[in-house]
Amino acid sequence: MAVERQTDPLRLVRPEVLRLPGYEPVEPVEIVARQLGLDPDRTAKLDANENPYGPSPLALKALAQYRGYNIYSDPDQRRLREALSRHLGVPQEFVIAGAGSDELIQLLCTAFLEPGDNVIDLVPTFGMYSFETDIAGGITRQVQRRADFSVDVAAVAAAVDERTKLIFATSPNNPTGNLLSPEELEGLLEFGLPVVVDEAYIEFADAESYAGLVASRPNLVVLRTFSKWAGLAGLRIGYGVMAPRLVEVLFRIKQPYNINAAAEVAAVASLEDAATLMERVALIVAERERLFEQLRALPFLRPLPSRTNFILCEVLRGDARKLRDRLREHGVFVRYFGRERLDHCIRISVGLPMHTEQVIDALQAVGRSLNLG
Repeated sequence: MAVERQTDPLRLVRPEVLRLPGYEPVEPVEIVARQLGLDPDRTAKLDANENPYGPSPLALKALAQYRGYNIYSDPDQRRLREALSRHLGVPQEFVIAGAGSDELIQLLCTAFLEPGDNVIDLVPTFGMYSFETDIAGGITRQVQRRADFSVDVAAVAAAVDERTKLIFATSPNNPTGNLLSPEELEGLLEFGLPVVVDEAYIEFADAESYAGLVASRPNLVVLRTFSKWAGLAGLRIGYGVMAPRLVEVLFRIKQPYNINAAAEVAAVASLEDAATLMERVALIVAERERLFEQLRALPFLRPLPSRTNFILCEVLRGDARKLRDRLREHGVFVRYFGRERLDHCIRISVGLPMHTEQVIDALQAVGRSLNLG
């Protein structure tokens, strides 16, 4: 009698992978808008912290003129790393680029974590740190931030043990918008563990990057991105500044051609046009302050001060998820997280001035319809 073969491939997948909930990305506005019967071109997409001004004109020109898309990109990323070295004022051997800073988070987890190792996650914060930790087989140890969302270094000390391999911090933090102070960073570095500071929004913060400290603090890793300030979110391009020996390790385990040619061309041109991009950053920061004042005038919201291109708002009356859903009916898309300490909040990205008017008008209309005051 023939033995029946099991052919379901899922029986061979790692059990812990099958148990993972998966990352919850932002839904494409085009799809949701059509489901609601809305014109996608008349919506305010304020749910993913994208740059409303788009890429630099030089980047768009460089993308159009480039003729090497049929050739694999440089696996050593030399042209981009040289440009980043000039931009940052750090030696090239301290720099590595990734397909967004998300890939560098993944590579760090791959490099450091064995099953059962743990990572310190300063919550609430960006969900990618725990996501990549889980995939690598590690354990996420959540350390709650204080009431003002500053880092509780003493609580971190209580969570660290002999199997702690990484500490993820964020400056400014997503989604709370506050900076990691020098004192907090110093306290984290004193544990002697690799401290990964994600600076995805640093250009909006009017604050110094911690990248300049890496040469003297070898356990410091700083991650940056072109997604926000340079308007290249769709091309997935980020970079890290870290000790050269760690750069070498990540080069060994990254995909050979992880930076696609278009992303490299656009990133280099963006650095050449940094002055224009920073003028746009200034416009976004000014609009952030205008939006903040208008949000503060609404009795059912409490916006939190922000050093980013978004504002986290506590919903003081009514249900935050319902508020998000009702805003969608008005063509305004904001972020709702539904996680601990955030389930009463919405996050609103800073758009163009017309988007500010649109979101405030929608909030006022929804507030009236829900009797929020």
